[in-house]
Amino acid sequence: MAQITASLVKDLREKTGAGMMDCKKALSETDGNVEAAVDWLRKSGLAAAAKKASRVAAEGLVAVNASGNAGAAIEVNAETDFVSRNSEFQSFVSTVAGIALDKGEDTDAILNADFGNGSTVQDTLTSLISTIGENMNLRRAQSLSVSSGVVSSYVHNATAPGLGRIAVLVALESKGDVAVLEGVGKQLAMHVAAASPRWATVDEVDQAELERERTILTDQAKDSGKPEEIIAKMVEGRLRKFYEETVLLEQVSVIDGESKISKTLEQAGQDAGAPVTLKGFVRYVLGEGVEKEESDFAAEVAAAVQG
Repeated sequence: MAQITASLVKDLREKTGAGMMDCKKALSETDGNVEAAVDWLRKSGLAAAAKKASRVAAEGLVAVNASGNAGAAIEVNAETDFVSRNSEFQSFVSTVAGIALDKGEDTDAILNADFGNGSTVQDTLTSLISTIGENMNLRRAQSLSVSSGVVSSYVHNATAPGLGRIAVLVALESKGDVAVLEGVGKQLAMHVAAASPRWATVDEVDQAELERERTILTDQAKDSGKPEEIIAKMVEGRLRKFYEETVLLEQVSVIDGESKISKTLEQAGQDAGAPVTLKGFVRYVLGEGVEKEESDFAAEVAAAVQG
């Protein structure tokens, strides 16, 4: 039997929002396996979500640069939020987003590219670190393009043009009217920022995760005591809800609160004079998935005094 430590309980509570005693029981039932404990809590109706909680930690900026049928998104991290308001840092991030539009999503290629001042991006970043006095890094980059159509962008609560804490790209392929496509693309990008889809289409849903969801829903449905054929229908109905929450084309637009995104694209095709296909999207949230080391200020002061 695995030892159920306080850190394990804390981890599970942060992932699920369940109570401490429920977390301890779940870990006991699953021999200390946190992922299995998440499932146990969900099957027991004690955890509201399947996905892990992302403790946003890193500061800095995310940025997008879109032009015509191509676009790029990047994230540049720093140690404090103060740096994101620094004009030099903002200028650097904006320039790197433009370089990413040309170089693609290979961060090494971006860092080795000419910054436009006679130095590489990496050398310019090193100089900026020395000037500002904080550690910084180009964490990630992603690009989208279509053969014909548009790549639209949106930054929520922008710190400066194209810069902020949530940045989105949406790629629409179509031979239709570009002005119509740009309008629809902007609305979709705003929807993605608000609704946080995980996949563009049902076909893109991770099959392992889908089966995990199906197993949990089946176990929950079995508790109802209903016949197997009714349980199967219950599960399929709940899976449709799962798709509606996580798949962009299945979501209801936050713009009008009524239309599915798939229907929005159908209407866009009629308005643009040619079919419109969603080719992909990027949603960057500053610091997502990066764990911040929590400091105990009182302990630090005590340690300094003792030292």
